[in-house]
Amino acid sequence: MAHNVTLIRGDGTGPELVAAAKKVLDATGVAFNWDIVEAGVDIMETAGTPLPPNVVESIRKNKVALKGPITTPIGSGFRSVNVALRKELDLFACVRPCKYYPGIRSKYQDVDLVIVRENTEDLYAGVEYDVDSAEANQIIGLAGGKIREHSAISIKPFSEFGSRRIIKYAFDYARENGRKKVSAVAKANIMKYTDGLFFRVGADVAKDYPDIEYQEVLVDNMCMQLVQKPELYDVLVLPNLYGDILSDLCAGLVGGLGVAPGANIGADSALFEPTHGSAPKYKGMNKVNPVALILSGMLMLRHLKEFDAADRLEAAISAVILEGKDVTYDMKPDRNDPTAVGTSEMADAIIAKL
Repeated sequence: MAHNVTLIRGDGTGPELVAAAKKVLDATGVAFNWDIVEAGVDIMETAGTPLPPNVVESIRKNKVALKGPITTPIGSGFRSVNVALRKELDLFACVRPCKYYPGIRSKYQDVDLVIVRENTEDLYAGVEYDVDSAEANQIIGLAGGKIREHSAISIKPFSEFGSRRIIKYAFDYARENGRKKVSAVAKANIMKYTDGLFFRVGADVAKDYPDIEYQEVLVDNMCMQLVQKPELYDVLVLPNLYGDILSDLCAGLVGGLGVAPGANIGADSALFEPTHGSAPKYKGMNKVNPVALILSGMLMLRHLKEFDAADRLEAAISAVILEGKDVTYDMKPDRNDPTAVGTSEMADAIIAKL
């Protein structure tokens, strides 16, 4: 039976990455009915929005989507399409495995971490506004602080419901995937109400999982620990902002964002996408690394319970990386190596290994 999957091409380098991932996934032998839709800056002029209604409707119908990267303006412009999709579809769990594959240039070769990031609350809820000094001081003064003129305030909402379901998801993921430890990460010594709530809920949820080790680690200490001894950690569960930051840190441990896949999971839908952005300066150059999106496709195969195809695909990717011949410039010891191949050619090499 063919799987119905929404395929979002994205913008920047997104369309060429999606084309590469699609042909690799088709080569696994799994049957797909692809519903190809458009989103991002490239369609704003014609559609009037970077996220047309048909995109969300397609995901709601198919329940599964594979998405290319989409540009998010910095400081101004429309809000992130990625965040909008997570909110609209209540994709509350962002899962980002960070695994070292032999052949990748990295100082760390014993890393196999999974970041589980809460996707709907925290500072990413987008509750922020400009304030004058009088209003600001009225608000900040409640905590004994003082704020200067021309300021802005951001609200950091945490709920017991949101914290409980993401922490429970992390424990369930650990149990289902043979993981032995869950580490909750926050800054509860300073933010005693919000981050404190996260830790309190974590300790409560852990009681139902006696087979899984549980610990609480302050986020600044965790950053140091990951750089010094990442092999001590397994599944990390974090609020939204810390999860975003640490997933990039962990990607750096295993070779960078070019090999960092991601999944966004909700009760009804799942969306798979790379951790990296759209890299518009490389648009149309057939240059960027397709591995992160192809690995995201591998996560999608596991979600669809196509475990044999997922295992074969991961093995093929690993073999190409280890061989080091048909890889993009960023995976070569010398980034100017003239033997580096393009996006499409690396996808073809993975298909050959399949």
